[in-house]
Amino acid sequence: MNKVIVVAPHADDEIIGCGATIAKHIKNGDEVLIVIATNASIGAPELFSETAVHATRNEALNAHKILGVSKTIFLDFPAPALNAFPEYKISIELSKIFNEHCPTHLYLPHPGDIHQDHKAIYRSALVAARPQGDRIVKNIYCYETLSETEWTPMHEKPFVPNHFVNVTDVFENKLEAMQCFATQLKSFPHSRSIEAFEALAKYRGATVGVERAEAFIVERQIVS
Repeated sequence: MNKVIVVAPHADDEIIGCGATIAKHIKNGDEVLIVIATNASIGAPELFSETAVHATRNEALNAHKILGVSKTIFLDFPAPALNAFPEYKISIELSKIFNEHCPTHLYLPHPGDIHQDHKAIYRSALVAARPQGDRIVKNIYCYETLSETEWTPMHEKPFVPNHFVNVTDVFENKLEAMQCFATQLKSFPHSRSIEAFEALAKYRGATVGVERAEAFIVERQIVS
């Protein structure tokens, strides 16, 4: 059994980026833990109330229940202000989680995403996942998050996937989980819409000859 950890800057990033792959792991008997790293009511209380954050976290728990996620951990780092927050503090907390749960697979946001929180979580998680002693995370992948990844600035590293997961048989699970996020979903043609998620899955699938796929960039892959 593989142990999988998905680190999401904000609740719903994990479903948008790799919800179907999460479902695939669970279908194959793997254990999946999700870490939601931030609390926007702490980082920007003038924009996000505690009530709103509580509602979104409940949506996340409902989505994770649909997929069969074994555990959800909510951290309270100050979104959307991680560009002004010490990343070592994030790394310390993530290290504690990685040390306790010893993941074989780790999924992180793409470092080129336009949102500064995504960049900070990517860097902090990589520091936490440094191969030290007996604890080695053998597989690290970066996912794409519609409404962030497609707006990568030209001077940043673009999302060019080299790892694809055939999710044809579990894609409906992702859509069902995503429907839980009533506060986050938008109407098409917004990229944070059900239609956009379906279009991307079809496109990624077509590039590798399957009906539906989720795509990733390999950060690390150790083959025994």
